[in-house]
Amino acid sequence: MSDSVAEHKSAAKASIGVAVLTVSDTRTLETDTSGATIVQLLAEAGHDVRLRRIVPDEPAEILSFLEDALADTTVAAVLVTGGTGISPRDRTAETLEARFTRPIPGYGELFRYLSYQEIGPACILSRGTGGMIGPVVVLLMPGSRNAVTLAMTKIILPELPHLVREATKS
Repeated sequence: MSDSVAEHKSAAKASIGVAVLTVSDTRTLETDTSGATIVQLLAEAGHDVRLRRIVPDEPAEILSFLEDALADTTVAAVLVTGGTGISPRDRTAETLEARFTRPIPGYGELFRYLSYQEIGPACILSRGTGGMIGPVVVLLMPGSRNAVTLAMTKIILPELPHLVREATKS
């Protein structure tokens, strides 16, 4: 890591307020291993989960959660798992992308690159994406626990404080 990148990262907050959403027509808190993995990894990294919910892949439900998350001024990031595939029921990506004020294309690009190394060309089925809604960072992951673990450990946790710092700079 270059000195300038290390300097940027060192100025970031160590603990971030995060909202976690699982989009699934079938999962419950007991069976939501992907959402539980996000929460566990965030806690281990010292971040604070301010809101967690499971909703069906219905745009109105996804947007209701988003409004609740954005209304909480302690939430600096929203992490979403599920609904990013290409089946007709997978509507999470387009629902949230329509609200992005600024896209973060590198997140989805890097996720698919890393995913390719694990699952090969099936990575093209993922519409994992990222963006900002005002100063809040929003990152979408597929619904599988392996995909969540990959995104969280290789991209999100190493970069989340820096992302939030840059998104909230004045």
